[in-house]
Amino acid sequence: MDAPALEKLINTVFEALKPEIASYRNSPEDWNISDGNVAICIITEEGKIYGKVYGENRLRQRNFFQIAWRKASQVWITGHKTGDYEKIVFGGEMDPEDSPIELPDLIGWVGGQPIQIDDETIIAVGFSGFRGFNDINIVQKAIQKARHML
Repeated sequence: MDAPALEKLINTVFEALKPEIASYRNSPEDWNISDGNVAICIITEEGKIYGKVYGENRLRQRNFFQIAWRKASQVWITGHKTGDYEKIVFGGEMDPEDSPIELPDLIGWVGGQPIQIDDETIIAVGFSGFRGFNDINIVQKAIQKARHML
């Protein structure tokens, strides 16, 4: 995907996330974590970084963006979902000393994922603010919506 089209898709994902985030008000297990202060970070294969924070509390947004960036950057470096990569490293499939990310810098939390946009484009995405499996799901829903909005 060319850069202008990818940037348009990413900005559309940011818009598509707004109603998805609001829908978690009905999930106390998620909403109580962040009170709607959440963040997304997207890194392209070329290393361009896009990000967006949501909510009202800038300090909490900052904290969640730091986590989202760590998740996205780990995916960008390794090509694996966060959580899955730690299983590879610590499950015996890889010597921890061979990991390109020095210990103890592995994020370990679910919420970072590579997303195939088209045949040639993969983005690394990190989302933080809800429970990890919902961090994954909310991004996937927003990307599907964004694709249909374009």
